[in-house]
This record gives sequence, structure tokens and C-alpha cells, in this order.
Amino acid sequence: MKAKAPLFVFFKQITVPFIIVFILFSSEFGIVKQVSALGINYGQVANNLPSPEHVLRLLSSLHVSKTRIYDTNPKVLSAFANSSIELIVTVPNEAVAGLADPAQAADWITTNISPFLPYTKITGIAVGNEVFTCQDSVLMDNVVDAMMGLHQGLVGLGLDSVIHVSTASSLAVLANSYPPSLGSFRPELAELIGPLLRFLSVTGSPFWINAYPYFAYKDDPERVPLDYVLFNSGAGMVDPNTGLKYDNMLYAQVDAVIFAIARFGYGGIEVRVSETGWPSKGDDDEMGATVENAMIYNRNLVARQLENEGTPLRPKARLEVYLFALFNENLKPGPTSERNYGLYQPDGSMAYNVGLSSATSTASVSDINSSASWICYVIVSIGLTMGFHGKTV
Repeated sequence: MKAKAPLFVFFKQITVPFIIVFILFSSEFGIVKQVSALGINYGQVANNLPSPEHVLRLLSSLHVSKTRIYDTNPKVLSAFANSSIELIVTVPNEAVAGLADPAQAADWITTNISPFLPYTKITGIAVGNEVFTCQDSVLMDNVVDAMMGLHQGLVGLGLDSVIHVSTASSLAVLANSYPPSLGSFRPELAELIGPLLRFLSVTGSPFWINAYPYFAYKDDPERVPLDYVLFNSGAGMVDPNTGLKYDNMLYAQVDAVIFAIARFGYGGIEVRVSETGWPSKGDDDEMGATVENAMIYNRNLVARQLENEGTPLRPKARLEVYLFALFNENLKPGPTSERNYGLYQPDGSMAYNVGLSSATSTASVSDINSSASWICYVIVSIGLTMGFHGKTV
């Protein structure tokens, strides 16, 4: 699921074209500022998880109003009806290629989205997960066409303004990430990334990135400072090209993605963290996978979220982040760490306390624009049930 990213790659040439920096700082002031809740990914690769109804109560008690699921499980979508929880649903990788056919994409929406509206707040569709680093050429070649088909289906129903369509990528799509100003995509992905960014720009959808500073520390604990990856106070680093100070690796990774996107000429696309987390247990060779480190990383990140922080490059635009994950999932393949990213055990007990239960109402406030969009969403959805449809554009 989570691929390694190329980190701490040093280069002799550090010159960055002035125009890229100018575009990025200019676009910062044009981005709609979101004051939205911290999200948590709700994975279900397990045979011992509580019911969706119980999960809804848990998320509500944590003042969390956003979650992402990795399918369109009707039991979850039904259980979350009439709640304040906003959901991102996912098209599994194996289903993506078929949705490149617009007719099949429209049918997918009719089957998996429409029956649950307007009572379940579906706000996003993730088309696949880490598609561009999966080594499946058919999947990679079809993901943008599938996104276009799904978007057109939403346009036909008048829902495109409130349900974003995007795809979550691994940080391994980057060839360079250090310093952030030298962020760039892998050259072999250019023909795929270009159409993706064009689609996101035209539709106003975010670029979702799965970013795990844990991997950088695990792979090079001698050179990567633990305090830097855990959001602890410390020296941090200064980007030599921009002069921006970074006191944690996650923000540096996000800004590297923003610079990489800008190199394609799309400085205004919002970058959101679709997954980040830290395992509380690992194999002998998984350095740093401990309960203490997991608690510190997630607790410090939650504290930053409650302060409405942005990254150094976009300080006025709050960075939207989804923690991975709500539960430890006992059926996930791979090393021990893969089964130990949860904030909670399947029985509902805490794996460790990140302070969400005492979070203030700041964590569940949406901005005026988000609220207005949702009102329009409900009105349109109710209209659909009465036989009225939006215009196709």
C-alpha cells in the first residue's frame, strides 16, 4: 500500500526558476481557505472490527467529521446516513480500468453513490490507490479516463461541485523531494501526470498524496533526525532556494509535491494528505515502529491541525490531513507494521492516546463555503429524488 519515497537526495545544482516560486506564492492567495476537520482513514482489512454503527459513534466522540473508506461498502454508507461525517469513497484498483468507459462510470455512480444521497455525505471519490507506482500499465493508462467518466456522471446529476474526483498517490511518484523547492515527478510518469494535473485543475479537485515520514526514518535512522519526523522541536532545515524553514518532514514532503506540480504549470492545485501515520509495532528491521513514536507523531500532528496550520509554502491555507488509520487491521499482508497503524484496537480500546477525545469543537468546524456547498448538495440531491436533474456542461 505505502511505497518508499526518494528522500534526502542532495543535488549540487540548487537554482530554482523564479517564475515557479512566484506562481506558487501568488496562487497561495487565491486558494479558498478551508477550516475543516482532521480526517481518519477507516480501513476494513480485518475480520474482527466493530460494526459501522459503532465506528460512527467512535468518530463522533472524537469530534472527527471526515473519514475515507477503501471501497463503497453499502453497510458503512447506510450506517453513516444522517450523520455529520463526510466520506471519501474509493474505486478499488481492480475496478478502475472498466470505468474508463463513460457508460460504465455512469452506472457505477448510479449503483454506488446515488442510492445513499443526500443522507450520507459523500464528498469525494478516490479512483484507485497509489496507481502510478503499482507497476500495472493498464491501470495507470486508464485512471484519468475513469476519473473523467465519473466526473461527467456527477456533472449530469448536478453533484460535481460537492463531490471531488481524484486519486491518491504515493510519495514515490517524486524523483526528487529534497530540498522541497527541487520537488519533481519521476520523468517516466510525465505522460501520465500531465493529464491528471490538467483534470484536477479544470475540475478544482485536490491532489491527494500518501506521505509517511516514518519510511524516511526507518530507512536511514543515522541521517534522518527522529525529532524532525515526529514534529518535535528542533533545528529542522532551511530550503536554500526559498529560505523557508521546515521544522518537520511532513510539511517538507507536501511542499515538494506542490513544487513538482508547479513545474507542470499548475501552481494553484491544492495538495491534501490522504494518508499519513506511524506504526506502533514492527518487525526487528522496522526501526522506530513503537507505541511511543506513533503516539508522539500523531499527537503532534493533531495539535498542528487544531491550530489550522499550513505548510511554509502555503501558510494561509490549512493543510487537510487524513490519519492512517482508525483500527489495527489483522488481515493486511506485508510486514508487521502494516497491521499496526491503528489509533484503536478492534475491540474499541485505544492503541495509544493522541488527544482527540479532548479536542475542542475547532476540529469539527467547516468554513462558510463548505457549508454553503453542502446545502446546495442536499437541495440538488433531493431534487434528483423528485425527478429533476442538473444541466450537463
